[in-house]
Amino acid sequence: MEKIPAHIAIIMDGNGRWAKAQGKDRCDGHIEGVVSVKACIKAALKRGVRYLTLYAFSTENWGRPQAEVDALMQLFCASVTKETPELVEQGVQVRIIGRRDRFSEEVRERLLHIEESTAGGNKLTLVLAFDYSSKDELVRATRKVAEMVQNGKLKAEEIDDKIISAHLDTADMPDPDLIIRTSGECRLSNFMLWQASYAEMYFPQTMWPDFREEAFDKALEVYSERERRYGLL
Repeated sequence: MEKIPAHIAIIMDGNGRWAKAQGKDRCDGHIEGVVSVKACIKAALKRGVRYLTLYAFSTENWGRPQAEVDALMQLFCASVTKETPELVEQGVQVRIIGRRDRFSEEVRERLLHIEESTAGGNKLTLVLAFDYSSKDELVRATRKVAEMVQNGKLKAEEIDDKIISAHLDTADMPDPDLIIRTSGECRLSNFMLWQASYAEMYFPQTMWPDFREEAFDKALEVYSERERRYGLL
């Protein structure tokens, strides 16, 4: 593969349908999905990807049954405790984007713990979009810019795309080169709408719990065959 994307973002879709097809509980699909997360982190490290963003929990996911939401939070907390030492050893830095105010104190502590523990990683930045939606991110960014104008720190005519980008959760990250959504669904579902302006899209039929290193490499092969022109000739 001649072209390796610097930043890959993944919408991890299909856990529930995978579990149903296996005759299992939806939570079993989420547990198996964690194995795919580990596989993709290792594949990204192996291939030289610099940023890997995973859509872990959307703002809309709060509307799921409370039992499933609670199970997801418990799974996240358990995974953070278990996986942090290996992430440190691999040189992975974890960053969280999205809101934090709606999580329990325990979850907020785990988020802070994994960020602080992996701060020295320099091989791969793993970005977890947690209680994230692109519309909410844009609203929060707009409020920050409006406050700057109101306080006289910025003129309205000075607002441009760079100003907006500088106030997003991803301010100091490159935009994704490749966005993958598993399970065959072909939509972004409120994920990185601003940052996806020129991203390549890939929608494999593979359910997330089955998306392992071979599927990751297939995505890189497809990306390598694309010609990115950014609106130019």
